[in-house]
Amino acid sequence: MKTNGNTILITGGSAGIGFELAKQFSQLGNKVLITGRNADKLKEAASKLENVIPISGDVTDSESTDQLVAQIKQEHPELNIVINNAGYADVYQLDADANAFSKASWEMETNYLSIVGLTEKLLPTLLKNENSAVVNVTSIVAYYPQKMLPTYTASKAALKAYTDVLRETFEDQLNVFELIPPLVNTDFSKEIGGENGIPPKEVADELILALEKNQWLVPVGMSKDFVNV
Repeated sequence: MKTNGNTILITGGSAGIGFELAKQFSQLGNKVLITGRNADKLKEAASKLENVIPISGDVTDSESTDQLVAQIKQEHPELNIVINNAGYADVYQLDADANAFSKASWEMETNYLSIVGLTEKLLPTLLKNENSAVVNVTSIVAYYPQKMLPTYTASKAALKAYTDVLRETFEDQLNVFELIPPLVNTDFSKEIGGENGIPPKEVADELILALEKNQWLVPVGMSKDFVNV
């Protein structure tokens, strides 16, 4: 795949891995759309970069997602790459008082069901454009579960399975990548010792290399110890 001249949507693009992806792809000469719930954070992020357009939206809300998709079809019909990066995690351990059902419901909605919904709604646009791709950001925990992230682990495992089936289903029409970061030093991962993680730039660098090589599985850092490419 070519890594310039694309129009790319990145969910959760105002911070962390999403922001670094937006930065690097914009520097390569792509038009980048970033989305997220916080309009102010999106605008602030976009102001630091070139060729980046903020579009506020909540991918866990069906009406908001419909508005996002309609705006893309109207203003950016050439969209050819979607990076499903937005995520949510609760840090806890399973016990009788963990309220795991409630926590798991929100994690599954954010990390899995919203991605299925957004991807489905954007498929008609992606399939009509050249050099099209979906990149789903899973996690090392989809391969190596962690008891402090019990239902986040499950949501990322579900996303991994969906990604595999999506790739197989649209084998000749759509490039489907799985980006598999380990612990990354972002605000998102502060509760689990994110300061000990790799920088977001390393994740973005690996994805760009993988796109150039059409390497569907993209393990980063420690993830390479658990994922055979």
